[in-house]
Amino acid sequence: MSFFSGIFLGVVVGVLLIIALARVGNIRAKHRSDLAKTIAAFARMTAQDSRKILPKEFYPSWVVFTQRQKLNWLNHQLDKIWPYVDEAASELIRSNVEPILEQFRPAVLSSLKFSKLTLGTVAPHFTGIAVLEDELEPNGITLELEMQWDGNPNIVLDIKTKLGVSLPVQVKDVAFTGLFRLIFKPLVDEFPCFGALCYSLRKKKNLDFKLKIVGGDISSIPGVSDAIEETIRDAIEGTITWPVRMIVPIIAGDYSDLEVKPVGTLEVKLVQAKELTNKDIIGKSDPYAVLFVRPLKERMKTSKTINNQLNPIWNEHFDFIVEDASTQHLTIRVFDDEGVQASELIGCAQVALKDLEPGKVKDVWLKLLKDLDIQRDNKNRGQVHLELLYYPFGTDQGRHKNPFNPDYALTSVEKVLKTAPTGSDDAGSRKPSSPKKRDTIVRGVLSVTVIAAEDLPAVDYMGKADPYVVLIMKKSETKVKTRVVHDTLNPVWNQTFDFLVEDALHDMLMVELWDHDTFGKDKLGRVIMTLTRAILEGEIQDCYPLEGAKSGRIYLNLKWAAQPLFRDN
Repeated sequence: MSFFSGIFLGVVVGVLLIIALARVGNIRAKHRSDLAKTIAAFARMTAQDSRKILPKEFYPSWVVFTQRQKLNWLNHQLDKIWPYVDEAASELIRSNVEPILEQFRPAVLSSLKFSKLTLGTVAPHFTGIAVLEDELEPNGITLELEMQWDGNPNIVLDIKTKLGVSLPVQVKDVAFTGLFRLIFKPLVDEFPCFGALCYSLRKKKNLDFKLKIVGGDISSIPGVSDAIEETIRDAIEGTITWPVRMIVPIIAGDYSDLEVKPVGTLEVKLVQAKELTNKDIIGKSDPYAVLFVRPLKERMKTSKTINNQLNPIWNEHFDFIVEDASTQHLTIRVFDDEGVQASELIGCAQVALKDLEPGKVKDVWLKLLKDLDIQRDNKNRGQVHLELLYYPFGTDQGRHKNPFNPDYALTSVEKVLKTAPTGSDDAGSRKPSSPKKRDTIVRGVLSVTVIAAEDLPAVDYMGKADPYVVLIMKKSETKVKTRVVHDTLNPVWNQTFDFLVEDALHDMLMVELWDHDTFGKDKLGRVIMTLTRAILEGEIQDCYPLEGAKSGRIYLNLKWAAQPLFRDN
């Protein structure tokens, strides 16, 4: 009996040991698996993840070296070497900047040179640093440094006016904040491993300084202060502000490919504005618009002034050279013309060119702001209506000739139309290589189908309306109207009208909705549109919200049959 009991206990103990060993093996295997997952997770961690897990106060001293401390170290070193930088760079700056000032010298001055130039005792400080993605500059490294300088330089300009008056003008209290971009390109296998250094002022956040005549008051000579200040700002904008960049060869070679070059054209149609702020005490504002991609005097375009109007219609066309579509913007500023006095800003707006699809017309309404740097502006300053068309060079969309070619004075839309069948023997007989300038007269038939409208405002006592539509071609003043649809806020017309348009690129279609009454009529709203989309696409059908109405939209179909003609100048 004892024998069998021993066997039984041995078997039980053996089974338990086997189970225990298997369980321990499973536990150890699970621990190994969890450890492997943990190690893999740590391998995928970023610096930001580690800061969330372990606060910096627990880091050992040799690990804690934040970006701020790196910048502090860099600024400390710059403070130490600044006296030597001042001494070494002052003459270099003088020799390089004087020709630039001469290039941008205003007409009222006959000479503009430095009589004294030192950078002072206060060094600039770097407040931010970032390494950008490699896609921006293939085969190169792009670095951005944010710099702030509240300096005390000793700069005296020796200026001479056209009248022969010589004035020493001091530039003082300089305050500057900006973002500099450094590009090390191309990367090579020879020390220091890059061929050239490009630098540019990527963004100018603030530039402020004061001008003072040594021993006098600069305001006593009208126009001189403004002329010098404009010269300084234009020189900065035209020589080192992105996309312009300065190139410093490090290793001998040809680096012309790093220079800024035009990459396309931007066609802008300034259509209209609405609900502009009234800046006049008596009457209404006299608005005009200034548009630019780069704020250089010769590249800024100004519209005509519309007198005594808060809802102006301009319908003007402008074109701009684009050097970097990924970073440049179109800026528009709307002013109130005050006659002999300085114009007063009504508002401004901006469009990023990177948001435009090449070869496609973009129709935008932009809200006007007081300041582009402060986007939060609750005051209604009005809106401006633009049509934008970006054509890059060297693509199917940009197959027109370079705008610098003096042989042609055509817009991009006209250049596209030039390739279409003209239906005119005179147009077809003209060769594209003709040395004469030619303007395109886009003549054709515009078919407008007024389909329907929805959610119109109620104007009758019964909460209904008797709507009809009036179509007007602005230049020819041709006017047609639909039938009246009674007692509805959602009328359906499905009526088509044909217009013979003589100059479609510069004409506009006015769509007005009215309520028919026995003893009068009420305006329900309107839509103003150019013919650009219809010209480029041939046929469009869309829904348009009504302007000047609390609600409502109208459905239209536009079909264009073109006969472009070319006129020699």
